[in-house]
Amino acid sequence: MKISSDFLVIGSGISGLSFAIKAAKYGTVSLLSKDKITEGSTLYAQGGIATVFDEKDSFQEHIQDTLSAGAGLCRPDIVEEIVLAGPKLVQELIDNYNVKFSKEKGIYDLGLEGGHSKRRVLHAADRTGIEIESKMVEAARKEPNITFYEDHVAINLFVDNNICIGAYVLEKNKGNIINFQASVTTLATGGAGKVFLVTSNPDISTGDGIAMAYRAGASIINMEMVQFHPTCLYHPHAKSFLITEAMRGEGAKLIDLNGKQFMKKYHPKKELAPRDIVSRSIDTVLKISGADSVFLDITHKDSDFIKKRFPMIYGKCKSFGLDITEQPIPVIPAAHYSIGGVKANTSGQTSIKNLLAIGEVSCTGFNGANRLASNSLLEGLVVGDKSAKYAASLMMSNNSTKKQPFPYWDPGMAEDPDEMVIVKQNWEEIRRFMWNYVGIVRSNNRLIRAGNRLDMVMKEINQFYWDFKLHPSLLDLRNLAQVAELIIRCAKGRMESRGVHYSLDFPEKAKTLYNTELQISMVDRVPLNNDI
Repeated sequence: MKISSDFLVIGSGISGLSFAIKAAKYGTVSLLSKDKITEGSTLYAQGGIATVFDEKDSFQEHIQDTLSAGAGLCRPDIVEEIVLAGPKLVQELIDNYNVKFSKEKGIYDLGLEGGHSKRRVLHAADRTGIEIESKMVEAARKEPNITFYEDHVAINLFVDNNICIGAYVLEKNKGNIINFQASVTTLATGGAGKVFLVTSNPDISTGDGIAMAYRAGASIINMEMVQFHPTCLYHPHAKSFLITEAMRGEGAKLIDLNGKQFMKKYHPKKELAPRDIVSRSIDTVLKISGADSVFLDITHKDSDFIKKRFPMIYGKCKSFGLDITEQPIPVIPAAHYSIGGVKANTSGQTSIKNLLAIGEVSCTGFNGANRLASNSLLEGLVVGDKSAKYAASLMMSNNSTKKQPFPYWDPGMAEDPDEMVIVKQNWEEIRRFMWNYVGIVRSNNRLIRAGNRLDMVMKEINQFYWDFKLHPSLLDLRNLAQVAELIIRCAKGRMESRGVHYSLDFPEKAKTLYNTELQISMVDRVPLNNDI
């Protein structure tokens, strides 16, 4: 079975939806989601979207805050481009999509988060992602040129002579493998937090787009740069529940098991230090004390304020028997955001013709070595808009792509899986050794141990992949393992500590700035300002 369209979009978060809605003005769009259309990291974004929206703020201050957080690896031209484009597109969310951001006395209630010098985070209480995702999906459903394909899992890209023709896609409910062919294919698949044992990401965040692009020959950069959010709820039944950084912006304090504040020991900004510093500080406290968690305490604030400002967090914690107006919240760091990814510019252009990468799956140089809080939704929105215009020009000049030969999937002698325990076993093993060896603090020995274990696991996964018919869980595991390999390889190539990458063997920053860049058979340190 083959489905053709002008644009194929794999992923339905803020970047994919932004792209699809804009691209629909120029041609037909096939929009794929591996689960329900709303499921993804955008839905779970609590804090908000950072942009200059107040006369007391300035573009230069937002740019400088982004560069400072990025620890030298941001591309200043990219940072300026995205920051300057932000307010207009955020206003478009309000005017065109009816996104309702929180107000106080008729004025937007701008939040303050770590690394920001000014209040500039627009939010919808602590449900910003739900508000944006639902309104954008509603707008996309009104576009006659967009066709939704929920529960469709991309398997591999089909690339011929470095030209992307489309993707092989598994229809989960029926088991069919469909050829999705398009003039332009856009990866908007999000990140890879599930490669670690503890993560704030939803289950679908298995690095699919990064793994597929790598297998197709695209350039991948800075995969060692994985941001750990400092505060994820520590509770046996609280799977992947984030406690927004905005809570610290409103005065919440981090305390240890004995009720003592500890951040003043590690940074002058204390709880509002950049995320990499807060996460490492918590990790240090946990290792020294042997405690299971630290605590985030906002009980000194008025109860009504807490319930109004953080209604979702209050309700979620309450469901676990925890009243955050009276008790501190047990928290631990969690893998949160993939800063590295498919090498791309702000138009989504990758090293493969007709293949775009946007949002968290990509690495544009905007986030450097440490993403500034609430800049991710901003990047997804801006790049989604810019890439749609670029894709329209590609489609008009390369319409023949939809007519290129695209062979159907050949299952060979594959049989139905005899048992799925190998998937469960390898899934758990990868996530655990990645957490222990390739987590917040790394060393050469830890990376070697992780690599050795991964080699054995990947052999089992590849054998299973070729011997048996495809299953969604197997595809997730295969991509998870591939991304783990890329993170380990890039971490070995980063012989310094910078931003979210901290090595015990190389505790200082290198004098030379570089990106770790890899393709199928090589990894290299590439001067920072080289272009695609």
